[in-house]
Amino acid sequence: MSDTAPAKRLFVLDTNVLMHDPTALFRFEEHDVYLAMVVLEELDAGKKGLSETARNARQSSRFIDDLVTAHPDSPIERGVPLRDMPRSTQNNGDAPREDSWGRLFFETQSHSSALPANLPGNRPDNTILATALALMHEHPEYRITLVSKDINLRIKASVIGVHAEDYYNDKVIEDARLLYSGVRALPADFWDQHGKHMDSWQEEGRTFYRLSGPEAADWNANECIYLDGEPTFEALVREPGETPVIEHARQYYSEKQSVWGIRALNPEQNFALNLLMDPEIEFVTLIGVAGTGKTLLALAAGLEQTLEDRLYSEIIMTRVTIPVGEDIGFLPGTEEEKMTPWMGALMDNLEVLTKTGGGAWERDATSDLLAQRVKVRSVNFMRGRTFLNRYLIIDEAQNLTPKQLKTLITRAGPGTKIICLGNIAQIDTPYLSETTSGLTYVVDRFRGWPHAGHIILTRGERSRLADYASETL
Repeated sequence: MSDTAPAKRLFVLDTNVLMHDPTALFRFEEHDVYLAMVVLEELDAGKKGLSETARNARQSSRFIDDLVTAHPDSPIERGVPLRDMPRSTQNNGDAPREDSWGRLFFETQSHSSALPANLPGNRPDNTILATALALMHEHPEYRITLVSKDINLRIKASVIGVHAEDYYNDKVIEDARLLYSGVRALPADFWDQHGKHMDSWQEEGRTFYRLSGPEAADWNANECIYLDGEPTFEALVREPGETPVIEHARQYYSEKQSVWGIRALNPEQNFALNLLMDPEIEFVTLIGVAGTGKTLLALAAGLEQTLEDRLYSEIIMTRVTIPVGEDIGFLPGTEEEKMTPWMGALMDNLEVLTKTGGGAWERDATSDLLAQRVKVRSVNFMRGRTFLNRYLIIDEAQNLTPKQLKTLITRAGPGTKIICLGNIAQIDTPYLSETTSGLTYVVDRFRGWPHAGHIILTRGERSRLADYASETL
């Protein structure tokens, strides 16, 4: 776009933007928004059902209806003011500035199609594309932008000369590589700069240090810090600030210090066990590729604290079923029986953790005990529940939207600990990406909360075959 491009912008929204985020109507500040008639038709066709997209389609229709009915005397051709935005969509509950109000326009007349002959105009995507192209010729005072989550539609728009963009407002971060890792490597001269005015003490067998210095000022609560060398140093930040307090990390590397028979094989796993075994940390997120030990560590810590320490009454394991939000079926069987095919990874790790050296009677007794204390539940039936003194594991959390994860986390009652596991590089849900996933969202929003911890596991520990395959294939 040249430097003389119009400052006023008109955003033509694709249907998938509203089905992804109903509040997208109110996210373009002082600029105007345009809805083609086919978008309203697709919202009507997609409103049926209990899926997340169906709920978003219904909410989008409600927002549009509220805007139209709020101005019954205003000519629809002149657009509907977007100043009547719902309070829930306003930042910090504040009303927008008067000079930042845009208008919502609808397609009130047909446009002559200028699409290439090889693009059939009877397809909804091509109809929206033709509308955007016609608006460019009819309204040169605007800079027309087509907004869509559909990458193929954006490519077609670029080919025929229509400026197209992805919907960015829901992005938590600009790049997945900027995601908070939860681990910080200390420089080699750390103790030279921070050890001169250091205080140390012990409480109930735990070692604490109070430090001061330039490196320590920007640490986050429960961030894991380490220093390579001889000897190595591993600690967790307990009180951030200009003079932070850190605690020496417990060492789970040996069999004597193992958690339910599982010992840490690298510093990242040791930090993860420190977060999982700390009852003061009520929310833990573990991100990592397959083979890094996320599920095994979470289950081991859950069994240890539920069956041995009796901190929790039971372990609840759940994961999203793909397609997201669909029913798990009406065939005979309990909720756990229907969820069993989806919970293969969790059950495989559970078998490893519950192996006993005794006979058949001891194995049966262990299975009966676990059946009473370990429950498998479907995400679809979590709404409205409250979990008291539970250890809740949410697997494949990267496939959940921010709203879905909020629904699950707000189910936590007193004494409940929630563990979110996932790999943001492996997302199966349509219109979710590494930067918009609910798992990325909660990692960013819980960063620095004194009762939350996060770590990205990068080292695979499954087997030498798996490690070699991941590197070479």
